Amino acid sequence: MTVKNYFPGSENKLFDAGGGLTRKVAAYNDNAMCVEVHFEKGTVAALHSHPHEQITYVISGKFEFAVGDETYIVAAGDSLYKQPDIIHGATCLEAGTLLDIFTPHREDFL
Repeated sequence: MTVKNYFPGSENKLFDAGGGLTRKVAAYNDNAMCVEVHFEKGTVAALHSHPHEQITYVISGKFEFAVGDETYIVAAGDSLYKQPDIIHGATCLEAGTLLDIFTPHREDFL
């Protein structure tokens, strides 16, 4: 992959993932990816796992997250770490936006 250093927000396309969830891929390279994820109230991100490490930072809203055997209620300013292959998912309690960081990048998001 050719290294790209600048990713103007105006050029990043909003992808409708369905069910009240949209996302916009921001900066990425082979080793890392930044994704802005928007949830409508009541949206459920079903339990799933993937081989990527993931950090989620809550920009706005309120969410119930399941990570492994734990459940957390999170709001703006909170963050979560998800190790590779751990089962996780979320329910949006108040409409909001998350910033997800993945390593390596999510090929399926490109």
